[in-house]
Amino acid sequence: MTGPLEGVRVLEFSEIVAGPLAGVLLSDLGAEVIKVEPPWGDPWRQGRLYGPGDERVFVGLNRGKRSITLDLTTPGGQEVAHRLAAEVDVITTNHRPDVPAKLGIDYETLRKINPRIIYCEVTAFGPEGPDSHLPGYDLVMQGYSGMVATQSKYSDGRLMPVVSTAPIDFATGQSITSSVSAALYFRERTGKGQKVSISLLAAALMAQTLTLTQIDDLPSGPQAFVRDELPLLKEASVPYADINAMYQDLRKNPAYSIYYRSYITSDSAVMIGALSNPLRKKFADEVGLHDPRFDEGYDTGTPEYSEVIKSLIATSEKILSESTTEEWITRFEKVGVACAPIRFVDEMHNNPQALANGLIIEQQHPVLGTYRTPGPISAMSESPPESGIASPMLGQHTNDILTEAGYSGDEIDGLRAAGALG
Repeated sequence: MTGPLEGVRVLEFSEIVAGPLAGVLLSDLGAEVIKVEPPWGDPWRQGRLYGPGDERVFVGLNRGKRSITLDLTTPGGQEVAHRLAAEVDVITTNHRPDVPAKLGIDYETLRKINPRIIYCEVTAFGPEGPDSHLPGYDLVMQGYSGMVATQSKYSDGRLMPVVSTAPIDFATGQSITSSVSAALYFRERTGKGQKVSISLLAAALMAQTLTLTQIDDLPSGPQAFVRDELPLLKEASVPYADINAMYQDLRKNPAYSIYYRSYITSDSAVMIGALSNPLRKKFADEVGLHDPRFDEGYDTGTPEYSEVIKSLIATSEKILSESTTEEWITRFEKVGVACAPIRFVDEMHNNPQALANGLIIEQQHPVLGTYRTPGPISAMSESPPESGIASPMLGQHTNDILTEAGYSGDEIDGLRAAGALG
């Protein structure tokens, strides 16, 4: 490893997405990451199998790590965990707040063993408050935090979550990485370890900053609706679909309707991003639209403009459908309007831009063979991140890790016989 965290050792008691993603990112930055799994493995190993004991999601979220299996419900498993904790710099967990203490891996226990430890605890709702004890996943938090309702994907009688990725889990993984790195820097200056608390809820709210930021005195709009009308509508048992329609109507933005959206072209689709009035004007001119918003003194806040927008949307959709995506991109690039072809994510494996920047890497797995997955997300001139080894088989490195920790062969055999290693 050559990254800036070379020499840092991480013990990962994490599973599913957020914690394991942080392990990948820390590994890319040079840290040594030991993944501690129960005898049955991370739940993602039990998904749609591509080979014995492995699944695509697990492979992508666990490269660069070594795997050891421990049964933390046994005294022997906890003893091993404590010995490993004494020799590492960082520990990550993502259990309900009451679980680490039951497994002997809570902060109070491990800080006595290693006072310099950076202990990162990830929970669903945060360590305090009335919901702190509850479990949660990305999908649950999309609903709780407002992400699902606000994006307004309503189909077949239900609200549709974001399903192309796990946005809150991935935001949480990034937060773990940056917070752990900051805590390591603090320890470098002061010598003090500490506990870091991160939650899915915190990541979900930060990801919605553009919508969530509130100005108390606004007399109208979505925030005023939620403040003044929503309680009355709920009290009156107004159907949720009707409430959602009222809320979404208040969030409509004419500029987004035309200038920040996708269009179907004659052969595929294109995404347009024109976020300033000069760029919107360039888009309108290139397409041949007369949008009165660009006329001096025109008021876009009137009901009449809403009708104008409907007509302009229909016109722009028809015009863009008459030429190819490549033709539109060529035209928009000439005038400086941001645009891109709309791709399926599977196409990115061979995308020249992604490959040129090392954003897609190729690794060899002992069972799956060759696989491609996202690589390090940053580049550094003096301490370049590197993708580590392929994701491990369950318990692949148990003997090696225990030997490095000072266990003899007989002791390892004894732990295995006692069920501590699964």
